[in-house]
Amino acid sequence: HRPGMRTPTAMIVGLVLCPCGLLLTLTGTLAPSWRQVSLIPDQPSDLILEQGIWDLCRERQSSHDRRCGQADELGYFQQVPVRVAQGLMPSSLAVTLLGLVVATLGVRCWQEEPRHLLAGVAGLVLLLSGLLSLVPASWYTQELWALPAPVGSTLSVGYSLVLSYLGSCLEILGGLALALSFHHCCMER
Repeated sequence: HRPGMRTPTAMIVGLVLCPCGLLLTLTGTLAPSWRQVSLIPDQPSDLILEQGIWDLCRERQSSHDRRCGQADELGYFQQVPVRVAQGLMPSSLAVTLLGLVVATLGVRCWQEEPRHLLAGVAGLVLLLSGLLSLVPASWYTQELWALPAPVGSTLSVGYSLVLSYLGSCLEILGGLALALSFHHCCMER
């Protein structure tokens, strides 16, 4: 075992954090709970509306009766933060997959030495993917109380939005870790 054959720690960190971020972002994108609407006037007190970027669901907490595909009577899906999230979240997932493929090629795998330049480029791509998902999650959070909801109801953050945030942060951190590979390129020159 030669000392040069060890995979750098920063690359390992990047290759662990980014797939975790991808899974969280994917779950946050697909699950219909970016915002929860509860205590709706003239409705049962245990009724919760879950609003995602693709679907609207109603759930009675007492019976766990859940129905998705509800009609968008308030124009929720026409709101700019929701439309931006519908575009940027899938784009982020695609860019993350691309970044992970490039990272896999750069982080040694079947070679003696890692390709530091390729790993660094993958880090930048993964950093970009994290930013692509962080922007809609942040904007949606900023506009959470301004988006249409039944008058007099209570609004709260849904778990999908939290997962999207966490996934974005993991992708950014993993991308930064992989981007540290550029340091090794500079040292070689």
